[in-house]
Amino acid sequence: MNAVRDGAPGAPGLPEGRYGGSADARADRKLKIIGSVLGVLLLLVIGWIGYGYISKQVISAEMIKFDLNSTQNEVRVHLEIRKDADATGTCTVRAIAESGAEVGRKDVAITQRGTSRIDEIYPIRTTAKATSAELLSCTADGQ
Repeated sequence: MNAVRDGAPGAPGLPEGRYGGSADARADRKLKIIGSVLGVLLLLVIGWIGYGYISKQVISAEMIKFDLNSTQNEVRVHLEIRKDADATGTCTVRAIAESGAEVGRKDVAITQRGTSRIDEIYPIRTTAKATSAELLSCTADGQ
């Protein structure tokens, strides 16, 4: 007498459609649906956070260049500031020594109304010789 095992080549299997789909197929389908829903939710959350960040950013700036003064007690920082036409705020810049220590800091007041782009040079007084300058942040009034 030969015993017939399930899954052996040439062995008869279960009749198709008689006992419904396999549990594995149903579990795979549920996992695919759950994964798709979670993926869509993740994309929506990322989009919502990105929109909130961009819509709140009223003032942004870029440091075009900096000039180390020969007197060693001043750095001149060239900033290009973009903002809403009536927005006011503050941009913070700092001067850095070769050791990495901060040797000067300045809060630049952005008070010009009616213009959306400001391109100016701002001096930063330093306590020691600076070798670099950095734009830290820009914040609109009321943020």
